[in-house]
Amino acid sequence: MLRGAMRGLPYPLGATIRDGGVNFALYSRHATEVRLLLFDDDGERPSRVVQLEGPARFVWHAFVPGVGAGQMYAYRVLGPFDPARGHRFNERKLLLDPYARALTRKPRNDDNLLLAYDPVSPLRDLSLDRRDSARVCPKCIVVDDAFEWDGDVPLELPLESLVIYETHVKGFTAHPSSGVSRPGTYAGFVEKIPHLVELGINAVELLPVHEHYVEDFLRDRGLTNYWGYNTVAFFAPESTYASGSSPGCQVAEFKTLVRELHRAGIEVILDVVYNHTAEGSELGPTMSLRGIDNRSYYSLTGPPDAPGRHYANWTGCGNSLDPSSPPVLRLVMDSLRYWVETMHVDGFRFDLASVLGREEGGFRTGASFFDAVSQDPVLCRAKLIAEPWDLGTYEAGNFPVDWSEWNGRFRDTVRRFFRGDAGQIRDLGRRLTGSADLYGDDGRSAYNSINFVTCHDGFTLRDLVSYDGKHNEANREGNRDGSDDNHSWNCGAEGETDDREVNRLRRRQARNLACALFFSSGTPMLLGGDEFLRTQGGNNNAYCQDNERSWHDWSEAARHADFLVFVRKAVALTRRYPVLRRRRFYSGLDPGNRGVPDIEWFGCDLERPAWDDPEARILAFRAPAGLPDREEFLFFVWNADWGLRSVRLPDPLDGRRWLRIVDTSLDPPEDFADQGAEVPIDPSDAYLVNPRSVVVLVAR
Repeated sequence: MLRGAMRGLPYPLGATIRDGGVNFALYSRHATEVRLLLFDDDGERPSRVVQLEGPARFVWHAFVPGVGAGQMYAYRVLGPFDPARGHRFNERKLLLDPYARALTRKPRNDDNLLLAYDPVSPLRDLSLDRRDSARVCPKCIVVDDAFEWDGDVPLELPLESLVIYETHVKGFTAHPSSGVSRPGTYAGFVEKIPHLVELGINAVELLPVHEHYVEDFLRDRGLTNYWGYNTVAFFAPESTYASGSSPGCQVAEFKTLVRELHRAGIEVILDVVYNHTAEGSELGPTMSLRGIDNRSYYSLTGPPDAPGRHYANWTGCGNSLDPSSPPVLRLVMDSLRYWVETMHVDGFRFDLASVLGREEGGFRTGASFFDAVSQDPVLCRAKLIAEPWDLGTYEAGNFPVDWSEWNGRFRDTVRRFFRGDAGQIRDLGRRLTGSADLYGDDGRSAYNSINFVTCHDGFTLRDLVSYDGKHNEANREGNRDGSDDNHSWNCGAEGETDDREVNRLRRRQARNLACALFFSSGTPMLLGGDEFLRTQGGNNNAYCQDNERSWHDWSEAARHADFLVFVRKAVALTRRYPVLRRRRFYSGLDPGNRGVPDIEWFGCDLERPAWDDPEARILAFRAPAGLPDREEFLFFVWNADWGLRSVRLPDPLDGRRWLRIVDTSLDPPEDFADQGAEVPIDPSDAYLVNPRSVVVLVAR
């Protein structure tokens, strides 16, 4: 069984090309035997079987001369089968290397061959499925890291300068209207980079590109896992986004995408899922970690007589990785470093990131994972963004100082304010000025707040102003899935309508929300397609819709060209005025703010805002523009009231006059003046603010 193999090294883990062959290393503390299977094709029968030596520090290893890049392989791991104690070894299951750089294809659970248990046994998860899974399991591919980067180096853009665009690699160009030659692929994405440049984007946040598995229940419904939050291989880029057909070509194609985005001045942030894996619960498929060493990788639970039978499920996806376990910590850290050093990405957004801070006793800011990242010489330079919640905890504002966070409070407050909810202006003031109440007491700055109004998970911007309730019937769950707490408003009609006034109000509300996103302190994140009012037909949980419901319909860019222009101008305004990219908290709203407040808050008559009046729905403030060569002031009015309001203007000072830049109540193109064509206010001491609108003035 050891034909042609030599003594290998227990490091690095994975398949590493060196010295005329490949070194293979796999961690398994509780295995009794590990077999490496080498394949000449993506079939069932291996051409060679090698028994790995070990374990050396629980690592099994062998060096195989004469093989190299392109070699296909997988493992079979032997050990005890004792589910009650957490052991689920099964030599009949072909297993993927957790460190695999590429897979031949996606796993498919035909005939339920990937299941961990015997499907006809009444004991279910306590039974052993003796059927072989080689036919349906993909193979790992040995990858040569060499690539022509053409001098690519990290852009290292400061976080406070970023305008982030969240999008899906496939959905960005899959629609026939995209006009690209290779739609729905890494290569197709490259063809659309000019759109991002013209928009003013300098960072893309890509929904998961790790190879993922489509859950059995979705397959049974004729649906798929479109978003990809179900990782099966933490080092391997998604194979279905490749335009080529050669095994492993997805690696070079992803690198090409990163290189070309960098050439355009755009950083790459990956949405990563290290909180759970695609193996699901004890009734899920066995593809990798469960069969390699279940107890070492997963957080297990169960009754006293079977303490390892079940999986802790803080994710709602069936299992949770154990971030306090050394092999899990090593796997995650090695994966993150690989994507930074070898694939040249610039940062990460961590799905359900609070799971990574869970240790005994619950979430800890000083958890092992956070400490490891902060001390790592590679990762400490990467941008780190947390989704600060999971199934059982909400940790907004509690992440370490070198982390930023998706600000769900910003999303909810801005939505509620412009919907017209009572009692929002004090919280709106905090959100507009960087959320110092969340991030200001631990050394972080306003830009650590990743501000968003919409994201992949929920309504699009157009749907947010077009639907009072979700419409997820296409997901085939009886419209029970997705959030019911959307803070949305349909402006008078549910869904698409020919009512001219309803549509006019919707466009105004969309402009209002865009102003809140781009003119607030913090780092703005725009949902891809919102710049031209993409719709999902009211579906607020389109995770399983790999079709035109989710894809970018580029014909909307022509139909809503005026809104696209508005968004471009809004992004450009943030570049023009440094106050819109502020680093520090100067709101004056909360104790502990660093520095002297430079924002002056007003109500309608230059009095202080009625912060605690639940019926107050208008807020204004003046702030210095922050220009280095001249002094200008900006004046903002945020009006969610349904009535016309006269707002007195502060003295523009020193012979200046007030000029209008933005009034969202006006029809395009008057809604946003071009630079140099701002409209003088006459008379200059007051401005009539129309219902449900945002006004931006400049004193110069």
